[in-house]
Amino acid sequence: MAASLRIFVVENNDDTRFMLQLLLERLGHEVLSAATMGAALEALTEPRFDVLISDIGLPDGTGWQLLASLPAEQRPALALAMSGFASDADRERSLAAGFHRHLVKPLDLDLLLALLEEGEARREAGSG
Repeated sequence: MAASLRIFVVENNDDTRFMLQLLLERLGHEVLSAATMGAALEALTEPRFDVLISDIGLPDGTGWQLLASLPAEQRPALALAMSGFASDADRERSLAAGFHRHLVKPLDLDLLLALLEEGEARREAGSG
């Protein structure tokens, strides 16, 4: 299991956000969350988070816009997009926006855990 990470979850579905936050906290991570792009931008100012997990479809914008709005020094070491859409175009757009991976809902928990290990390695290496 990855060492404790600071993770920010942006998901407009209350049940999905709650369950993901609960799971990540039970794994020992510090987790904050928001339901909208605006709320996320307010919370993502200080301090820097290790991992951002953001839904693409938000009520006031997109996960792509959210990541693009973060200054370079605020970008997480690992940014994961999540969406119910899995077309090649969606995946390519997520990568072009700066996300490291585009995950499809429902999330594959084994893949998520492996990616959190990657997030720890990126944090330790100081990459963002």
